[in-house]
Amino acid sequence: MRLKEGNKEQDILNAAVEIFAKHGYHKAKIRDIAEKANVAVGSVYVYYNNKEDILLKIFENIWEPLYKELKKIYENPQLSFRQKFDYLIDLVFDCFIEEPYKAQVFVNEQNFLRKKSPKKFTNYYELFMRTGEKIFKKGIEAGVYNEVDISIFKRFILGGLRDLLLEWANKPNPTNLNNIRESVKFFCKKGILKKK
Repeated sequence: MRLKEGNKEQDILNAAVEIFAKHGYHKAKIRDIAEKANVAVGSVYVYYNNKEDILLKIFENIWEPLYKELKKIYENPQLSFRQKFDYLIDLVFDCFIEEPYKAQVFVNEQNFLRKKSPKKFTNYYELFMRTGEKIFKKGIEAGVYNEVDISIFKRFILGGLRDLLLEWANKPNPTNLNNIRESVKFFCKKGILKKK
């Protein structure tokens, strides 16, 4: 791949996110991405071999910064386990709050891509998940979190987040997403039962 010239590669990625969100990965065409990015079709192939390469890059761009930020949170001794949990949730919501198309692609295409190309899918996703698990394990050991099966809790949270993000992305409003964020934090930390 050639090095990025100006913003052409980013324009292609931004266009691909919108096209994948609107039409779905399978129905999207390279020519539609090129047209949206205002570049020649050949320019897309300067950076990417095919549509899958573009989608893989989109997910790398999602998970790399998420992992790097979560790693800083995990390693910060000044933060309590409650704060680390809040920041973990904030990271995910902040990633999408200004980009509803990206949220749609995340929800609709990630599972497909991970199953189709597990060896090509970004390692940052697994690193993010492992770091999140470490936060919970340490919090359980410290007596801050209840002892739960982390793999079940992780899937419960991820499934809920995907559903909530998709619902929001169909009618994006930053205020609504912030309300969802705070509700997720509340449910995870306090549950729905009142203490007697």
